Amino acid sequence: MSETMIRNPVLPGFHPDPSILRVGRDFYIATSTFEWWPGVRIHHSRDLVNWQHLSYACTRKSQLDLRGNPDSCGIWAPCLSHHDGVFYMVYTNVRSTIGTYKDTHNYIVTAPHPAGPWSEPVYVNSSGFDPSLFHDDDGRSWFLNMQWDHRAGHNPFCGILMQEWDRETQRLKGPVRRIFLGTDLGVVEGPHLYKKDGWYYLLTAEGGTFYEHAITIARSRSIDGPYAVSPHHPLLTAHHESPAGLQRAGHGSLVDAGNGEWYLAHLCGRPLEWREQPPASAPEAYEGLHCPLGRETALQRVTWTTEGWPRLASGGPAPVSELPPPALPLAPVEPEPERDTFDEGVLSGHFNSLRVPFDPSWITLSERPGFLRLRGRESLMSQFDQSLVARRQQHFRCEADTVVEFAPDGFQQMAGLVAYYNTQNHAYLHVTFDETAGGRVLRLSVNDSGLPSEPAAPVPLGSAKRVALKVRFDGPVFRFAYALDDGAWTDIGGDLRTAMLSDEHATRFEDGIARGFGFTGNYVGVACQDLGGGRRHADFDHFGYRELTD
Repeated sequence: MSETMIRNPVLPGFHPDPSILRVGRDFYIATSTFEWWPGVRIHHSRDLVNWQHLSYACTRKSQLDLRGNPDSCGIWAPCLSHHDGVFYMVYTNVRSTIGTYKDTHNYIVTAPHPAGPWSEPVYVNSSGFDPSLFHDDDGRSWFLNMQWDHRAGHNPFCGILMQEWDRETQRLKGPVRRIFLGTDLGVVEGPHLYKKDGWYYLLTAEGGTFYEHAITIARSRSIDGPYAVSPHHPLLTAHHESPAGLQRAGHGSLVDAGNGEWYLAHLCGRPLEWREQPPASAPEAYEGLHCPLGRETALQRVTWTTEGWPRLASGGPAPVSELPPPALPLAPVEPEPERDTFDEGVLSGHFNSLRVPFDPSWITLSERPGFLRLRGRESLMSQFDQSLVARRQQHFRCEADTVVEFAPDGFQQMAGLVAYYNTQNHAYLHVTFDETAGGRVLRLSVNDSGLPSEPAAPVPLGSAKRVALKVRFDGPVFRFAYALDDGAWTDIGGDLRTAMLSDEHATRFEDGIARGFGFTGNYVGVACQDLGGGRRHADFDHFGYRELTD
């Protein structure tokens, strides 16, 4: 047994709604990807300490169509399960969240292994989101999801539905049962069902996905209930607690490590301000907190009481940042390289695009070997066809850099380095054309809640062919810099607020109705636009990302 500890979050950066599964010696975690492509990210581990990107479940447009999906829609809360040698992935594609309505379509794909290939999707239903699939020991399978009620005066989170899933016909059958209404915490969602010692255990998320978030556990001798809530309710929450940095704790799933030890995977958020100066009293400190890294995945150790209820081994409901791993051999993984030189001809699994798959019509590693070539398409505000390749920001202090070669001949052509939360919140240092300056310039544009600004004057580039671009995150602020033809770095635009790239900043309500959601977390990457439709290309000769030590 290794003395190495599990240190949370085990999946830093945007990795929410973890569904954890063990098959044999292997552990897998599937997480939500929202509007980012490919869909449903899957990580693998053999010790719960060391995790490595494995695959994505949705890698073809026939499996997932995200074009036009609003910010923070798309894939919500996947569930990974296994039965008779087949892996099942259930996921929701949320198409809209306008007013009190949500269009939530649920699908199932299957594979012989989580590495894929995954099948074409089978449509299941659209009654709500956060679906899961439970395979009982009698051979039957059951489909669960929360039900959404759009009617005025009704609780929109109106309970957990369950219906039998026929694996042969790939259809739902039999009656729909509402098996759980939730507790006074409200906002019941994220159902997962387990069976242990003759009890059916229903795990749900409650309290909403911000600072009141929680996990509820209930059980019944019958699969269709009634379900009695644990006397130790809630199983997990950081509300009214102040563990170091781990807030917004909820939405999780359980796993048996195979040796009698149990663990809970759950999402959490680490507020930037909490890291800089932990507040003296958590309940009064929620206003003004921001999570630019989004909702991350953490683990907690679980023990079972003599009455058969799960509880956190640390005592109480609050998550801890460090815990012992299961008594399994340590299985280290290779560290990720800090720089992708684009020499391999294959993009790293860390890279994502927005809403559409990587396609040779707009992205290629082969036309100019050793370079990533992007052909300009729509603006950074588009919900359809952006030419953007980015990776998650996973550290509060980090920097990303690239070198771009770009020859625009009009102001509608742009290419460069972007810090991107969503269509309304991003900062973009890019090469473009300015006829008043007589040629190419470097411009910094900032979009904050849809309001554009330029914090620095454009910089003429003269004859410089190569322009190096860098963004550095230093806790509460971030700043851009540039260098011409491998010269010295020069800052541009001064300090910008990291908080503008956070979940909380992107979420807003007007008259009690959500006008914007922030569920993702910040990305850093490269982009190219040609708003005139000419598809002028830009070449990037590397992309680097590295953590900065305090």
